[in-house]
Amino acid sequence: MNQNISQQVEKQAEAAQKFGKDGMDAMLRSFGTLSKASQAIAVEATDFAKQSFEHGTATLEKLAGVRSLDKAVEIQTEYMKASYERAVAQSQKMSELYQNLAKEMAKPFEGFVSQAQQQAAKFQDQAFKAQGRAFEQAKDGMNKAQDEAGKAFDAARDAA
Repeated sequence: MNQNISQQVEKQAEAAQKFGKDGMDAMLRSFGTLSKASQAIAVEATDFAKQSFEHGTATLEKLAGVRSLDKAVEIQTEYMKASYERAVAQSQKMSELYQNLAKEMAKPFEGFVSQAQQQAAKFQDQAFKAQGRAFEQAKDGMNKAQDEAGKAFDAARDAA
């Protein structure tokens, strides 16, 4: 009986070790995704900053050659409108990149929670079965002890 319990404990330890290894593997894959996505986000942000600088420089060059206030206001208005549209588009693009990052980082963990729940349910079931067996053994032991005590009482009474 003890050997059976020992084997079950070993199986549970192996399952826990595998679960831990799987969790570590999922975490490492998730961090790999984070690294790649962070690079893409940094490149995108750098490109946007470079384009913004170039756009601002081009606008300043246009303003330097202007001879009327109306033309200067027109150039400034075009610059502000284009800057706003670029900022909105960039914001949407960055939001998508971050959303994709979150989805990709979560992928390695998909099914991991259900696997943990299954393992916990299996362990709980085994614990309940072991508890039931232990209760039955204790009950059998108590019955045998009562029988032996009864026999000893009967023998003592007969001897008296």
